Amino acid sequence: MKTYYATDAFDKHVSDYEAWYEAHPEAYASELNAIRAHFERLPENIRGIEIGLGTGRFSVPLGIREGVEPSAPMAARAIERGVEVVDARAEQLPYADMQFDFVLFVTICHLQSLKYAFREAYRVLKPKGLLIIGFLPKDAPVAHGYQERRRFSTFYQEAVFYSPEEIAKLLSESGFRSLEFNQVLFGELESITEPQQPRPGHGEGSFVVVSGEKK
Repeated sequence: MKTYYATDAFDKHVSDYEAWYEAHPEAYASELNAIRAHFERLPENIRGIEIGLGTGRFSVPLGIREGVEPSAPMAARAIERGVEVVDARAEQLPYADMQFDFVLFVTICHLQSLKYAFREAYRVLKPKGLLIIGFLPKDAPVAHGYQERRRFSTFYQEAVFYSPEEIAKLLSESGFRSLEFNQVLFGELESITEPQQPRPGHGEGSFVVVSGEKK
């Protein structure tokens, strides 16, 4: 099994990573809005994790208390924010079967084996648990811009972007059903001056969230 997570760039450039969120608060809030909408599919009193949680920028506002992050400097920042972080990778999660009500990914472009990552998520989810994935569709303006400038990018030189159709196919093959999509980030990042509310489906926004239920 070949796996990949580009930790070097994240290890060395934590401040640059954090600076993006400070520079784009409306886009960041929009992404959170899109993810929160999928939490409506979940019952109350739930336990979930984020895989590749970075500095905790999504875990903390979403109330996620634990997760996985292989970059030690990024994990250190998340720990400062109150998140319990395990040093592990998406393809080999250090959790027993059927532990969680949901699993969140917002870093799939930095993984090479989505098949194994989704398989592991399926394994640790309880029956009817939810896998939630936020991603940048490869043909949308933001991801397209990163791909065009990847030679000069700190974080996206080795990133792999996917279409919603590719993600849906992989999720179905991994055993997930009842897929639901929504989207935000309409227009260029610089034109977003207030938080956006998600719209159903995909094809317009540069940030898409899909959730699927474990059979």
